[in-house]
Amino acid sequence: MKEPETTRIPSLYEWMGGQEIFEKLFATFYQKVLADDLLSPLFKNMSPEHIKRVSHFVAEVFGGPQSYSTEDKGSHSIMVGKHLGKMLTEQKRQRWMQLLLQTADEIGLKSDPEFRSAFVSYFEWGTRIAIVNSQLTENPITHEPMPKWGWGETGGPYIQNDNNNPAGSIIDSSKENKITFYK
Repeated sequence: MKEPETTRIPSLYEWMGGQEIFEKLFATFYQKVLADDLLSPLFKNMSPEHIKRVSHFVAEVFGGPQSYSTEDKGSHSIMVGKHLGKMLTEQKRQRWMQLLLQTADEIGLKSDPEFRSAFVSYFEWGTRIAIVNSQLTENPITHEPMPKWGWGETGGPYIQNDNNNPAGSIIDSSKENKITFYK
């Protein structure tokens, strides 16, 4: 009797279509951001490398090559540091998300429910953390690993520390470990 074949589930990076689609997504997206009255002041002085670095960062988080960590010499701490002191607001976060999702549709990014759920989930998570970190003046993390995002659910609820600082943790229920993402 023949053994049933198992199908390997692709990473989000693979499902999206590889590095070229990340670059197309963020190049198109940042054109919209720079034309937006609410967001353009935040990005008008972005470096010429910004789009490439964001593309590399998200691609790596989604299971792609470690271009951000190696080629760009980036880290999670460096990405968090880019948001310090920016004083982001919920209104700006929502507009950022709106433009990103509009761009995803316009460029024909895959739209199956499972993928879009994972895609939106990551950016909802990341933009909310960006707001928290943007209120800080010192980087709360130093050696945290790069985030990894896949098809599954998040690792548990955000729990704010008792001393009312913006630090928080999530509980990784699959490993029964507490993971601190920022202090």
